[in-house]
This record gives sequence, structure tokens and C-alpha cells, in this order.
Amino acid sequence: MSFKNKVAIVTGAGQGIGLEICSGLAKEGVHVFLNDIDAALASNAVKKIMENEGGNCIALPGDSSDTLFIQQMVDTAVTQFGQLDIVIANAGITLFGDFFTYSPEAFFRVMQVNLGGTFFLAQAAANQMKLQASGGSLLFTSSVTGHQAHKDLAAYGMSKAALEMLAKNLVIELSQYKINVNTIAPGATLTERTLDDREYAATWSRITPMGRAATVSDIADTALFLVSEKAKHITGQTLIVDGGWTSISPSPF
Repeated sequence: MSFKNKVAIVTGAGQGIGLEICSGLAKEGVHVFLNDIDAALASNAVKKIMENEGGNCIALPGDSSDTLFIQQMVDTAVTQFGQLDIVIANAGITLFGDFFTYSPEAFFRVMQVNLGGTFFLAQAAANQMKLQASGGSLLFTSSVTGHQAHKDLAAYGMSKAALEMLAKNLVIELSQYKINVNTIAPGATLTERTLDDREYAATWSRITPMGRAATVSDIADTALFLVSEKAKHITGQTLIVDGGWTSISPSPF
């Protein structure tokens, strides 16, 4: 999909969906900067990719919601390769909690990481991409919880719905610079975190029309398409990858 020698930053990529996206990009010949707040996780992820896929993958450990670090990531990519073509704001946190007792600390941390980190990474990346004749591609990671209510996820769902509106709004700002911006909304996905729940796979297989929860490859394959040259005329859109769950929305509880 015309990825060779492009330069990408992917946040929250030490494991799960982000790691699979980085692996796919590296396999396609992209110079990948893999970010995670956990330095050991980022280092191990890069090692795994280099052993399995080869290519060029570099760890950038740090807090992707910190504006100074965000600019450092962009500057590092441009210093090393002279350009920045793809940015995938995948980092996010989920802090469950009852609405009636949800703490301000939890609320503002969710907003800082999920919204602030994405907004300011998009800003820093777009400022670089608009200098490039080729523009670039931005992708945000939303969730089906931005479309359907989930118990104890009011703040999280609110943040994910906001990301989809951000992508729409940025069409006005970025299209003239050949920058497209989209959002992917995964449904139930089998990752290291969700597999800690012994009932997760069985529950979501039962209530998902396609008969199974998503794999990280299902999500990563969609993400790679949306940041490829084949999707350059797609912008301001959200693609839900959930095996049909949001069409009928049975509760897992």
C-alpha cells in the first residue's frame, strides 16, 4: 500500500493493538517510532518487531499526554528521517467508575491522556506535515463505547466520542495541506489486558453477530488501510470494527 520509507509515530504501542500496528507498518517498510509510557514494554516491543519483521523500529518511551514530550517525538522523527508521514494516536486509558462517585482525579486523567494527548500530538504532527508537499495521515483510536453506552464508562465513552468529532473538525483545518484524518473505533478485542478476564472471549463471542471478538490483527489491518495511499480521499470518518456489535448492541453484563 505504498508505505516503503515512510515515517510513522504510534503511541501506546508497547502491546496489544498498538504493537500489532507497528509490526504491520515495519513489515511494509515504514520507519516506525514506537511509543509507550512503559520504557521496558517499549523496548521489548521493538525487539520483538525487529526479530520477527526486520525493518526499522525505534522505541520512544514517554508520556504521550505530555506536550513537551509530544514535540520531542515529532522532532526526533524529523531529525532522523527528514519527514513525518503517519501519526497514529493510539494511547489511551480506561478508568472504570460509578458516575455518582467518579473522582475528579480519574476524570481529568482520562481526558488528559485520551483527549489532550491526541489533540496535541495531532497539532504537532500537522504543523510538520503542512510543510511537506506530500502532507500526511493522522489516525485516532476511538471505541464502540463512543457510540453505545457502557456501565461505569461515562468518562471514557465521552472521551472517545470527542475524538471522533475532533477528526471531523480537523478536515476543515488540514485538507488544504493534503493531510487526511480519520478515527478507528474497535469493539471487543482480544489483547493482553482483556484476556486477563476468563469470561471475556466467551461473552463477546456470544453477543457479537460475527461470532467472535476481534483480534489485534483485525484492528491493525484496518488501521493500516486508513493511513495508506489507498485511503487518501477518506477523511473525517470513523470506521467501526466490531463484528457488527453496535448494530444490535446486546449488553455484556
